[in-house]
Amino acid sequence: MSTVRRLVLDVLKPHQPNALEFAQAIARLGDGYRVRLNVEEVDEKTESTIIVIESNSLDLSKIEETIQSMGGSLHSIDEVEVWGSTSNTL
Repeated sequence: MSTVRRLVLDVLKPHQPNALEFAQAIARLGDGYRVRLNVEEVDEKTESTIIVIESNSLDLSKIEETIQSMGGSLHSIDEVEVWGSTSNTL
């Protein structure tokens, strides 16, 4: 089994919730989640952001669900770091 340790996501979000609230909501999803959110571009109604999330084990489905619940849209997964298990079982 493998675990996702790092994700870099391109996310379009509304102005509200603000960047801090948006990042905090994602960080609350798991123990030890570290979230860095950079606003890349702002227009009249939305913000284009790059979100870097790191932890010992990330749950992309929960992350995407949370993004959508706050009015955001996952545009792309730009980078992934996955660690494999040391076990030989399939």
